[in-house]
Amino acid sequence: MVMYQVFLAAVVVGAINLGSVQAAVMTPSMQKLTWHYYKVYNTCENAENFVRHQVGIFYKNDKSIAPKLLCLLYSDCFVSGCDASILLEGPNSERMAPQNRGLGEFVIIEKIKIVLEQRCPGVVSCADILNLATRDAVHLSGAPSYPVFTGRRDGLTSDKQTVDLPSPSISWEEAMAYFKSRGLSVLDMATLLGSHSMGRTHCSYVIDRLYNFNKTGKPSPTINKSFLSEMAKQCPPRTRKGQTDPLVYLNPDSGSNHNFTSSFYSRILSNKSVLEVDQQLLYHDDTKQISEEFSESFEDFRKSFALSMSKMGKINVLTKNEGEIRRDCRRRN
Repeated sequence: MVMYQVFLAAVVVGAINLGSVQAAVMTPSMQKLTWHYYKVYNTCENAENFVRHQVGIFYKNDKSIAPKLLCLLYSDCFVSGCDASILLEGPNSERMAPQNRGLGEFVIIEKIKIVLEQRCPGVVSCADILNLATRDAVHLSGAPSYPVFTGRRDGLTSDKQTVDLPSPSISWEEAMAYFKSRGLSVLDMATLLGSHSMGRTHCSYVIDRLYNFNKTGKPSPTINKSFLSEMAKQCPPRTRKGQTDPLVYLNPDSGSNHNFTSSFYSRILSNKSVLEVDQQLLYHDDTKQISEEFSESFEDFRKSFALSMSKMGKINVLTKNEGEIRRDCRRRN
């Protein structure tokens, strides 16, 4: 999920409040979007081709855009829904929340928006661009080109106080409650966490499981001892203020190639996950079985990823007269 941050894109700070999670359920809006919306309604027939072409140019220069865009999309959809509210600038906007530290590739969406505004002014939403660009980038990294239904409109508000992205050290039960609150299933959770097959995260999101898991003063009991030694070299204990916070690969097998692979699940089965939330997939029957299946069959993982990403992209979307079509993704019209 990149995740230069967390939980799908990999990660985030803060503790999850199960009570509030269960009270604020968001669900994928299956019926609201349209396959090839801009072509069907003859408003910008080549919109998806324009996005794909621009993503290809960016990807050729920097393969890390795939996990970074995944993380950006996750951070958008899982907060107020897939409405591009994460793209709005402002001192109190979502992107200023501590959980969103390290988010990147805003500039890619902005540059693609400029191209589309030149060709089809005031037509293609920033929310659709973010979903399409993410799909095209991860496809170039090895993921399937899953269906992105379009017709989203852009949100009018962005408030950092609404950002409730959970810590990557939460338990399996807490993670499941969070995904369920977004209308997603146990299969969706196990699949979407597979986005961590590429990208990086900060040591500060890993340090607790290396040295002080659940405030025990000891490493997480779920981590392989040899892998613990490897990680300790990359992420030394934080003993002083102002200490650097290095980046580590979420999947060392993929590394700087940022390849979308099923080796993420093989690492789970070997107790070599970087994030605790990923490793927890091994300690519940359903997600253990899913991890075993995906580690053996890359195609099964790819098919499930296509379905879960398409489902995630429909969470609490705005359509018809809701919201607006921003002319600039960074600010309201």
